[in-house]
Amino acid sequence: MSEGPKAIVDWAVATLALEGEHESGDLHVVAPFDGGALVAAIDGLGHGPEAAVAARRAAEALERHSGQPAIELFDRCHENLRGTRGAVITLASFNGASGTMSWAGVGNIEGTLLRADPGDGRPRESVMLVGGVPGHQLPTLRPYDLRVSPGDTLILATDGVRGGYLDLVAVSDPPQQLADQLLAEYGRGTDDALVLVARYVGTAA
Repeated sequence: MSEGPKAIVDWAVATLALEGEHESGDLHVVAPFDGGALVAAIDGLGHGPEAAVAARRAAEALERHSGQPAIELFDRCHENLRGTRGAVITLASFNGASGTMSWAGVGNIEGTLLRADPGDGRPRESVMLVGGVPGHQLPTLRPYDLRVSPGDTLILATDGVRGGYLDLVAVSDPPQQLADQLLAEYGRGTDDALVLVARYVGTAA
């Protein structure tokens, strides 16, 4: 998927609600802004309707303020989530002009950036997660900035997805194929689950 001719990420999502539930508490946000795009995964605490309400509250805040810095985005979510179960969130903001990505996570949504061409650097980077639950307890955050190159691929996975899949990921595969494969092979089946794949393509000519 993309968000029009100025999109700087090619993305796809695969999600599954816990069996017996009508809606998932795991949601995604891919929101373009001038010169960039915000990519986020949200997991409302627990599952069922109340978890879904919390996740939607966070998603609304992120979509409304997508171009703001990461710390301000978490502040917005924290305020919007008051009175709900709360939600854990990992987000990444891509800036096409600088060729960078700023990311941070509160809770346990894993985030990994896989390099299309690691060169002399590391083939993958992992987001630094801190404890807390926006809506209840928001810790001090220190978002980390990374250089990104076309083809670098971000994978966000909620805790309904087992770990151990990274060595099996082929960064050349289309995002939808990756998302579907990871959810099918690593979904726990005991919770809502979501896999969001976003490939940086750079700014449009």
